[in-house]
Formats: sequence, structure tokens, C-alpha cells
Amino acid sequence: MIALARLRLAGFLRTGRALAPILAGLLALGVLYGGGRAQPAEAYGVSAVVLFPVLAWQTKILLDVEPDVQRRLAQVVLGPAGERLAGLLAAAVAGLGTVAVALLFPWLVGGVTGPSGPGDRSLAAGLALGLWAHLLALPAAVALGALASRALTRSAGYGVAVLALGAVGALVLGLSGSVVPWLAPPVMATARALTGHLAVSMGLALTAWASAWAAVVLAGYAWGRRTRA
Repeated sequence: MIALARLRLAGFLRTGRALAPILAGLLALGVLYGGGRAQPAEAYGVSAVVLFPVLAWQTKILLDVEPDVQRRLAQVVLGPAGERLAGLLAAAVAGLGTVAVALLFPWLVGGVTGPSGPGDRSLAAGLALGLWAHLLALPAAVALGALASRALTRSAGYGVAVLALGAVGALVLGLSGSVVPWLAPPVMATARALTGHLAVSMGLALTAWASAWAAVVLAGYAWGRRTRA
């Protein structure tokens, strides 16, 4: 399974398909941080929201790189579950690379600032919360990208529709006052929480919410792949 994940990552990088989501992410982050400097936790909370659709798109691209025949051969060798897990693992590793770029980028362009008052979080706390916010968004983004992949949708149009509806839905349903916020991953809720004091209980609740959402969507992806095998 590890070897197949490496193979898919190599194909993703060698074919140049990794450039599009990385460039889109950098462009979005450039616009975000071009508006002025902010405390790390607040800036990273919004960064995770901005990167959520980019990470989902990156996952879809990575999973779609492999030809259908090669994917079926991988299923024969590793079994359906092993083949699916290898793809998700490769997407998660690629996503971690994008998250690392997102965490470094604002320091290169002067988009964040250290604590300036007694009520501000320490720099270490801001960085830790920013990393947490991005790691919270990553599994949900990978799950959405997998749901939009060609292996499940069988059509580029349907795949784009699933990706767009999922990304827009995550933003709209995550707005303050939404009547069904649990239908979306908590990327917006996390960004709001990082603008103020984040209690440990709230952090644990958001983590559980994000994990449950990703688990449900990935279960739907696994079920869909089984029925379409």
C-alpha cells in the first residue's frame, strides 16, 4: 500500500498536475495576506477556510491522475480497500505539503505579526492553533476530494459539480446562524473560534465534529466505490 501511495504521489508530481492547486493556493493566500497583518491564530484560521477547497481540488486531481486500468490492476494486487487507502494516504501526504507551505507563506510576505498587547496569544500558541486549524480542515478536504474523484463520479462534469457544491456548501452552511451547521465541516466555526478565546472544550468539540464529518463522507466514498466496482 505504501508503495502504491508513493507511486501515485510521484505521478502527481511528475506530470506537473501538482502545480495548479499550489499556484491557486498561493494566489488565494496572497490576496488574503495582502489586506494587512494579523495575529497568527486569526490569520491561520481564515487561511484554513481559504485552503479547504484548494485541498479538496488537489485530492481530486491526485486521485484522477492514475488511469482507470492501472487502478483496477492495483485493486487486484492490493484488494479494493488497500487501493482506496493508498489513494487517500497519498492525498493526505500531498495535503500536508500544501499545509506546510500555507503555514510558512505569511511569514515570507509579512502577513502576520507577533503579540502586541497583554491580551494577545503568544507566538507559540498562535502557531500551534494555526497548525491545528489546518489539520482540522485537511481530512474533510481529502474526503470531499475523494467523493468528487473520477473513480466515483465517472464524469468530469459530475466531479466538478460535487467539488463545487461541497466547497460552497461548507462555506454557506458554516456561516454564523446556520440552521444545519453540522452538514458542513467546521472550517468556518474554527475560524470564528480563533478570533477570540478558544476553550479546551470547544477545541475538542470542533476536533470531534471535523473527524465525524470526514468519517461519514469517507464511508460514503467507500460505499460508492464498492457499488461501482
